[in-house]
Amino acid sequence: MRDTEHAVRVESPTERSNPRTKDIDLLPTLDILHLLNSEDRTVPAAVGRALPELARAVDMAVSALRGGGRVHYVGAGTSGRLAVLDAAELIPTFNVPPNWFVAHQAGGTGAFQRAVENAEDNADAGAATIEAEATGADFVLGLAASGRTPFVMGALDAARRMGAGTGLVSANPESAANSPAEVVIAVDTGPEPITGSTRMKAGTAQKLVLTSFSTSVMIRLGRTYSNLMVSMLATNAKLRGRTITILREATNAPEADCEAALTAADGDLKTALVHLLTDVDVERASAALAVSDGHVREAIRSLNA
Repeated sequence: MRDTEHAVRVESPTERSNPRTKDIDLLPTLDILHLLNSEDRTVPAAVGRALPELARAVDMAVSALRGGGRVHYVGAGTSGRLAVLDAAELIPTFNVPPNWFVAHQAGGTGAFQRAVENAEDNADAGAATIEAEATGADFVLGLAASGRTPFVMGALDAARRMGAGTGLVSANPESAANSPAEVVIAVDTGPEPITGSTRMKAGTAQKLVLTSFSTSVMIRLGRTYSNLMVSMLATNAKLRGRTITILREATNAPEADCEAALTAADGDLKTALVHLLTDVDVERASAALAVSDGHVREAIRSLNA
């Protein structure tokens, strides 16, 4: 028999019944997919309404990283898995140090593939995680579809106590009222197609928020030039080919010149780019990038001045 002694009823739009999908189990396959797709199309607009709060979180994270701090993601279940995915992809995409973005999943690494029962209900474990891993110089972003997950709330409480910046991504507009976070990104995705299944619209919203959050942080920190991934790690043949494509697109230089620039720069894409755009040698290009903290446009501006 399951233990219902400590059952909690969560008040959140994601837990309400969706009138548009009441008869979804009676539909043929294609109609099921059309109905799910129509629900999914509501998510980007809901994210759009939360962009002012998301911008605040981005600025707080940028300040933390510029000050020598880190960004911590904290989540449980789907939220935690999405956080792990986003943090992992930043390393090859933007060549960030592996400790800049740290994801903490309720239940630990064992919860990535299988649910760990009751892990998300342990506020003390969330607090202990942040107390052990974070400092007051960091930014902690919690993810909880309901806006109340104890593990996440415990982590945010601990972060506030130590003076770290805090944010919360939620699918519950009411979560802002009692949240320990300084900024609440409440994306109202409404009732799920399958009641309470927050891996659906709420999860999609969290994925969109995380991708926009981390990408914006990288742009602000100079990890792109224009819309190009000039900080990426070329770890395979496809990506090495992409570095040549990026250089050609950014400079209009012949492929042979781009290859020669990359070789002269020991494979450093930013150095090769500044070298080609300013016609200075790679040593001066590298020095200008060091002074500009890796911002390509600022390095070019200083060299042209």
